[in-house]
Amino acid sequence: MSELGDRKQLLLRAVIIEYVHGAEPISSELLSKKYDLGVKSATIRNELAEMSDQGYLEQPHTSAGRIPSDKGYRFYVDHLIESSLPKKSKEAVGSHADEGETLQQVLAHTTASLSRFLQLLSAAITYSERDLAVRSVIVSAIGPVQALLVVVLSNGHIENRVVEIPPGLTLDELGSVNALVNKSVAGKLLRQLQRVKAPIGAQDSTADKLLQIIWGVLRSISRERTRGKLVTEGEEFLFGQPEFRRDAEAFSDLLAALTEPEALYEALSGTSDQTGTVTIGRENRSEKLRKLSVVKQTFYVGEHEAGTIAIIGPTRMPYDSSIPLVNFTAKALSEGLTKFFG
Repeated sequence: MSELGDRKQLLLRAVIIEYVHGAEPISSELLSKKYDLGVKSATIRNELAEMSDQGYLEQPHTSAGRIPSDKGYRFYVDHLIESSLPKKSKEAVGSHADEGETLQQVLAHTTASLSRFLQLLSAAITYSERDLAVRSVIVSAIGPVQALLVVVLSNGHIENRVVEIPPGLTLDELGSVNALVNKSVAGKLLRQLQRVKAPIGAQDSTADKLLQIIWGVLRSISRERTRGKLVTEGEEFLFGQPEFRRDAEAFSDLLAALTEPEALYEALSGTSDQTGTVTIGRENRSEKLRKLSVVKQTFYVGEHEAGTIAIIGPTRMPYDSSIPLVNFTAKALSEGLTKFFG
């Protein structure tokens, strides 16, 4: 935080506030006229240039003003945000969690209200087979370039996958991979594999290449077995954002993300702790989501994770209202679902 002094922090906040509302690059002249910063426009211009060099701002064109970068938004979310949650927003999204309908109906009504209030895309996923655990994993060579991955689950179900063996893998290394995978996953809930990193044996070794392949397959099995329904509302609000109207590539990526839901499933899956609640731009794993931010939070039935609720929009989204509203909605959902279904 020491990299940005007090004045630069004020400027960053001002640039983000103005850009969120106007969606146009922000000039030093505008900041000088609108904000009482106690310095001349030339000084502000120099400060903005330094912040661009530090990676907090970007300049779309040589003669244009500045816009926030992903790094600038991240600093803002972590250090400068002033959360606000008006009473009317609570009333708009909190009432549906108490209506005692089916889970899917509750989520459909809640996501619709959340989307309308923020004028952004709202999404939710539910978790199924949440208590399903991994009993054991076996990797057996079935040829010089292929192996059979056998995953035995706690309900007796067996998943079989054929995986490619990296060239040069020895039988001893295959045995080590077997032992390391079992040590890492045996007894763990299947849904936990979404948030656990692959184990590392000897770094950059052939065995580690196989470990990465196996871990990708295990996560795929986890997604297939534990994810429930995906609910989305408000796609039209995203398509109407100026970023996507004037950037054909960004619009194409957005369309792909919404028509191929795997990216949304991945973005909403996993834990929503203090560091993982907001993912901004390039922090998203999927290339299709690199122009978007995701604000998410887990909701519960009793003490069990039941799903994730989220707001998805351009990186130029109103974080001050989105973050507290998503957190409030998740809490309201948890209380309502626990009351009626717990």
